[in-house]
Amino acid sequence: MVVRLVVYLVLGVCIWLPVLCLAQSQPANTAQVPNTIVIKNHQFDPPQLTVPAGQKFRITVDNQDPTAEEFESFDLDREQVVEGNKKIIVFIGPLKPGTYKYWADYHQDSKGVIVAQ
Repeated sequence: MVVRLVVYLVLGVCIWLPVLCLAQSQPANTAQVPNTIVIKNHQFDPPQLTVPAGQKFRITVDNQDPTAEEFESFDLDREQVVEGNKKIIVFIGPLKPGTYKYWADYHQDSKGVIVAQ
C-alpha cells in the first residue's frame, strides 16, 4: 500500500512538473497579446499592425467600449461585429506583402491598417 502511494506520487510529480514549468514560462504581462487590436473610445489601437507575409495568423479584437463595433475590411474580406466589452478572434492569411485597410463600420472615422511584410 505504501509502495503504491509512493509510485502514484512520483508519477504525479513526473507528469505535472513539466506542465507547471510550461505554465510558468508564459509572459507575465498578457495585457497586450501579440496581434491584438483594442477598440477604445471608438478608436483602434494600434492604428497599424505589422504581421509576417505568407503566414496565417489570428488577430484578437478587444472592444473595451460599452457599445458594439464592427471590424470591417474589404481588403481582408472580413466583416465582424464585436459586442461591447467583448473580444473576438479573426483568422487571416496568408497575405501577400502589402497594406490592408480596415475600419469601424459604426464609427467610420476609426480606421487602421495591417501591414504584411
